[in-house]
Amino acid sequence: MNPVEALQAALAAEHAAVWAYGVAGAFVADELAGKFDEATTAHQARRDATERALIDAHARPVPAEPGYLSPEPVTDAASALRLVITAETDAAAAWRSVVERSPADPSLRGAALDALIRAAVWATRWRAAVGTTPPTVPFPGAP
Repeated sequence: MNPVEALQAALAAEHAAVWAYGVAGAFVADELAGKFDEATTAHQARRDATERALIDAHARPVPAEPGYLSPEPVTDAASALRLVITAETDAAAAWRSVVERSPADPSLRGAALDALIRAAVWATRWRAAVGTTPPTVPFPGAP
């Protein structure tokens, strides 16, 4: 996989994260709604920036899928949180791949590292909210 292919995969993960937050947002309590909005906005901004980077690289950005499969039915706040944990975990893995495949481009590598860190932080926040112990993973984005 080259850097553009890795960036396309990261864009696909961002599309999926935006969708996941849209679905999950209907099930979370009001005290989490503001954080969900913040995470959604961050993923939308990252999606848009990634699309621009791909266009600048003369690549056609992958479009969002018409729909996505969740790992389980989303029926309550706990399953909604598990969905966004999955989305953040997938985003972290995709951005880690960009970091690994962009050694010649410090700007892209830095942006990918920032995205990886942010996905890991959001995933940790949601694991803590759902009561997962421990809420962190040793190497975010690792297979």
